[in-house]
Amino acid sequence: MDTPYLQIESTGAVIWLSPDVTTVGRGQRVDVRLDDPSVSTLHAEIIRRGPYAYVSDLGLSRHGTRVNGRVVAQRLLDNGDVISFGTQRCRVSGLPVEDTVPESDPRRSSIPELTRRELDVVTALCKPAISDEAFVAPSTARDIAADLVVTEAAVKQHLLRLYQKLRIPEGPNRRVRLANEVVARGLVRPLPVAIRASRRLGGPPVAARAAGADGVPLAG
Repeated sequence: MDTPYLQIESTGAVIWLSPDVTTVGRGQRVDVRLDDPSVSTLHAEIIRRGPYAYVSDLGLSRHGTRVNGRVVAQRLLDNGDVISFGTQRCRVSGLPVEDTVPESDPRRSSIPELTRRELDVVTALCKPAISDEAFVAPSTARDIAADLVVTEAAVKQHLLRLYQKLRIPEGPNRRVRLANEVVARGLVRPLPVAIRASRRLGGPPVAARAAGADGVPLAG
């Protein structure tokens, strides 16, 4: 069986995937180093399980990880997939090709692409939950405006478009339902527990495996 590998589009460099975990980021000690400011020090991992491999975003960068243009938290990889870590693109090759029908998720397939600013807004919306304790209220429009240095009116316009795109019906706690939806769909990912604990104690961030950083539900 061929050994799978990543090819970095900007340089043409080829990096063979480790038998277990391949780390990706801007740090000096990662396996796949991408020297770009849109990539975090420890950005993502590619985990191999037998003949399969999946990418896992570690939630440490505001720019996130995409597979074939779609924002992901975790995603099983197919041969030829293009993974974007921030603005850096890598193509995965050498994976076995299977004649299978892709798993269908009607909710995900109905999600339209979000703009960069809309992703900024949902990230700021969920900031209390992804950086602190579970079961906290999402940010207000005023908080989001202050965080993104834009007007509150602009934030409300973005929220209205997000309600429409993600089909959040009118009613009580609409912001909370929007926050729950974007976390459930992997558009925003809570920080690993070790990092949240470190921040509460005032210490430096501690890198944690994505496998131990499953989504934390917001209050609904």
